[in-house]
Amino acid sequence: MTPETRPRDFALVALGGVLWGTGGLAGAALADTAGLPPLTVAAYRLLGGGGVLLVGLAAAGALRGLARTRPVVRRVVQTAVLAAVYQAAYFAAVQRAGVAVATLVALGAAPLLVAVGTAVSARRLPSPRTLVALGLALTGLVLLVGPSEAAGPGTAAGALLALVAAAAFATMTGLNRRSVPGLGPLPLTATSFTLGGILLLPVAALAGPGLALPVGVEGWVLLAYLAVVPTAAAYSAYFTGLRHVPATTAALLALLEPLTATVGAVVLRDERLGVAGVLGATLLAAAVVVLRPRRAGSPTMDAPGRAAGHLSRSDAARARSANMSGVVRASDPREGPAPR
Repeated sequence: MTPETRPRDFALVALGGVLWGTGGLAGAALADTAGLPPLTVAAYRLLGGGGVLLVGLAAAGALRGLARTRPVVRRVVQTAVLAAVYQAAYFAAVQRAGVAVATLVALGAAPLLVAVGTAVSARRLPSPRTLVALGLALTGLVLLVGPSEAAGPGTAAGALLALVAAAAFATMTGLNRRSVPGLGPLPLTATSFTLGGILLLPVAALAGPGLALPVGVEGWVLLAYLAVVPTAAAYSAYFTGLRHVPATTAALLALLEPLTATVGAVVLRDERLGVAGVLGATLLAAAVVVLRPRRAGSPTMDAPGRAAGHLSRSDAARARSANMSGVVRASDPREGPAPR
């Protein structure tokens, strides 16, 4: 069943994208002040974000009822591995191909992969609004990031790693569209990200000069911000809203990350945004407007006509007529099982 998109859930997923954008600014500042390698920052970010949530949930007694069933453990481990792969592959792509190529491939391919996966599983094309939003968002992303530098020997390998990152994020989005009984969005984020950070620690130690720590108060404040705001808060909002937002829509809303980062760089770091960048930012914003729910309880953009599982008045009348007459027309695809 495809749930209905509620404005609150749409806003939560969008909030996640916006908060991720502030993480880019904080990460850049942390690299400038503390000199930490990107992979080390990613490991600390996951470990810190998950740890903060774990402590908060434990203090509130919210972990006492956490189910320890096989589906819960499997979902936590799957999400942890996907989060670690996404972070590791993306930062490795940045080191080999540069920020522009890594951002274009990783963030641009993710909604395309989700859209293709959704179309294959649902056996139908995305709705026209989703296709329009895809076109606007991807064009806007290209214009916003701008042309990359000349291709070097590591560009192909970097692009491939960015595609791995996109696949990991797309899979994580599709996986967590359906909840597991006994595992809410906050416990999921807390446990999976703590585990993901633990998995990344040895990778960061082997890939760089070691697991250095921030020096000075400013470095620790920036690292704490990375853990709390663009990690713990952002992913909690994203996973919470994801339960009632189509996967393709959620992946597109994640493109608010580069938009927010660009606006923040212009305001806080005095960077300039050219005509192409302004146009790209406008197109990304337009994609969000196209995707937004028209009203509370409106059908999702991936389910044109009406949300799956909800009968129209004419369908309901036919179903009542069939029940009263004792006739079951199972061959009619418009009539499914009676609602529970």
